[in-house]
Amino acid sequence: STDLTSTVGYDSIIQHLNDGRKNCKEFEDFLKERAIIEEKYGKELINLSKKKPCGQTELNTLKRSLDVFKQQIDNVGQGHIQLAQTLREEAKKMEDFREKQKLHRKKIELIMEAIHKNRNVQYKKTMEVKQTHCCFLPPPLGCTQALLHPPSLSRFWQLFVKLAQTKSALEDSDRSYQQSVTMLEKVREEWQKEHIKACEFFETQECDRISYVRNALWLHVNQLSLGCVQNDEKYEEIRKSLEMCNIEKDVDFFVNLRKTGSLAPAPVVYENYYNTQRNVTPARSPVPVSISRRGPLPTPTSAPGEPDYATVDGYSLV
Repeated sequence: STDLTSTVGYDSIIQHLNDGRKNCKEFEDFLKERAIIEEKYGKELINLSKKKPCGQTELNTLKRSLDVFKQQIDNVGQGHIQLAQTLREEAKKMEDFREKQKLHRKKIELIMEAIHKNRNVQYKKTMEVKQTHCCFLPPPLGCTQALLHPPSLSRFWQLFVKLAQTKSALEDSDRSYQQSVTMLEKVREEWQKEHIKACEFFETQECDRISYVRNALWLHVNQLSLGCVQNDEKYEEIRKSLEMCNIEKDVDFFVNLRKTGSLAPAPVVYENYYNTQRNVTPARSPVPVSISRRGPLPTPTSAPGEPDYATVDGYSLV
């Protein structure tokens, strides 16, 4: 600004820096809120996997798949809780960065406030001296003419003393005015020098802040991506366990576990208790009938709307 006492530009810079600090606080609060959500979600997943029954009476390979499923869901929940802790740590780093910048900037602001005050005081003083100096007028023309043509010796000396006093006061005022202007120029140069240093410092801080926030956002997104990759690895364990699930083995396991024998019940033989004299052809003694194994199990088919099962390059998709 052309106005020496104006602080419009400086105030605009300080306002921008304060806005930047506020933006850092908003991102910090965002991380804290996200941490709360992740922690709550993780705990809910863990409670679900531990407390909610899921195939308690299942047998053999499918039971193992369901056990792996519940364990990996528990692991996913643990991963979300760990992510919540990581987000809190990042929020704390953002808070430390924000407070560190605030403390460093405060030192510069105090210096600038002091030099602004000194500049304004000196400027005001200089203007007052200038105003006082301008009030001194040249001696009246009558005094000079009176000195050239004095009416009397006594009057002459009175006018001479008055002129000398006026000239001395004028010289003193001019000297004071020059000294004040010189002092103001020194203050102005000092202020300008400090102002440039402050602006360079503020610019460095702003670059650091933008870089730090940009890196924090990048890191945050990487953490979320890593969480997704880790979750997918856990889900892959579930898919692998499902690939090991063998329908025929599970059916055979159940048959062998619950079987009651290998012979069918004998036929019931008729006995005639009404006419014991009648020749009754004795019934043939029952012949044990062995139970043959059933044919191959039917291949499970997917009903309309159900997912198909497939394996692509060792990666199971459902």
